[in-house]
Amino acid sequence: MAGPGMHQTQNLSLQQVLAPQLQQSLLILQAPLLELRNLVQQEMAANPVLEELPDSPNPDTPTSESETPADGNFKEEFDKLAKLDDEWRDYMAQSSSYSGRAKEAEEKRQFFFDSIPTHETLQQHLMGQLNQNALDADDRKTSELIIGNIDDNGFLQTTPEEMALTTGIPQEDLEHMLTLIQSFHPPGVGARDLRECLLIQLARERRQNSFEYKIVADHMQELGKRRFPEIARRIGIGVEQVQKCANNIAQLDPRPGAIFAETPKNYVLPDVTVEKVNGTYQVILNGEQIPHLRISNTYKDIMAQDRSGSEVKDYIRDKIRSGKFLIKSIHQRQQTISNIAHEIVKRQREFFEKGSAFLKPMTMVQIADAVGVHETTVSRAISSKYMSTPQGMFEMKYFFAPGYQTATGESMSNTSVKEAILDLVKNEDGGAPLSDKEIVEILSNRGIPIARRTVAKYRTELNILPSNMRRRY
Repeated sequence: MAGPGMHQTQNLSLQQVLAPQLQQSLLILQAPLLELRNLVQQEMAANPVLEELPDSPNPDTPTSESETPADGNFKEEFDKLAKLDDEWRDYMAQSSSYSGRAKEAEEKRQFFFDSIPTHETLQQHLMGQLNQNALDADDRKTSELIIGNIDDNGFLQTTPEEMALTTGIPQEDLEHMLTLIQSFHPPGVGARDLRECLLIQLARERRQNSFEYKIVADHMQELGKRRFPEIARRIGIGVEQVQKCANNIAQLDPRPGAIFAETPKNYVLPDVTVEKVNGTYQVILNGEQIPHLRISNTYKDIMAQDRSGSEVKDYIRDKIRSGKFLIKSIHQRQQTISNIAHEIVKRQREFFEKGSAFLKPMTMVQIADAVGVHETTVSRAISSKYMSTPQGMFEMKYFFAPGYQTATGESMSNTSVKEAILDLVKNEDGGAPLSDKEIVEILSNRGIPIARRTVAKYRTELNILPSNMRRRY
């Protein structure tokens, strides 16, 4: 009887054999469309037997024998490879041969990131404005020190006192240069805290004599807690006017430097489009971005020639085998995504008809059982994939959520419960906002059993303030 050591050795050996195919299969399964296109183009450049079909074939018509996964066991093998992923990662992390491939992949990845156009940073923006001022060497050095201590949100992360102690620069010089930098764009930059940031912006708008300026300057703590009656009493104005001032203050930017820290917006290309045609929802798989491949007849002819040497034939045979596996992996990826998408549409019809409030609870295990694959395969197949629907564009993982059983026996997803809470808050009386307890009671009356702490949790996730801070005067 084989001991655990023997079993482990056999398992590692199996992983070593499967590793190259596993890596490629999982990469193809998980890759979004544009990334997959790049992967396929790289494979075409590395494998001479692959060529792109001149015309994209109809996805409903069968392809030739060389392009279609004729192996009846391919689907099972594909799913088996996915199951071995975790063990494979542990093993290959210690493999020197993998380290070489990982280094090559990292170099390609770095080249990709180096090719992304860079955007001006906040520090570069401030230095550009500093260069427009005629400063002597000492003042310029002091200003650069201050700019270097401003974070991505635009706030100064130290004080002139601390910088004076650590650098020996006179504090008054630091204060003078900080005042200059605080006059730069964006308004509020260089502030030491939120209060100063808002005051700088109000002063830039010449509102030093406004109630807004006085509230920020003298009653910032009460403003943060929305204690409007107390502020009104201290200033000597009406609560309604304090409310109006608070609304105006809310229009100021609490993170002036964040506009330079924003990442470029990524354009989303859906893998799946769902359209309603004659009352039926149709699932359309987007395959236009993926090159349609086949094995070149030229290399098949070379294999058939007697004069070709054994080394040449072995090389071509290996490339043909590799090319066929790539084609099969792409085909399996598309089929898996299609099967999952059809199952999502089947189970979430009410969502497609009425919106997010009608999303039903659904797990990956349920879809895996229905589609006939492993749960990890579903997880990878929906990773970074998007579905275009009549309700908008959604990540495919959006449709997977736990939920509740209502009093009538119906299932309701967490997303639907959050939508219900959001709807209640949107339509509440501003003068008497709903407490968490009241929201629990309303949902319970609708047959949705939910704990008060869960309401508080969902409210926080929805960025909804507590009731005492939502009151409007």
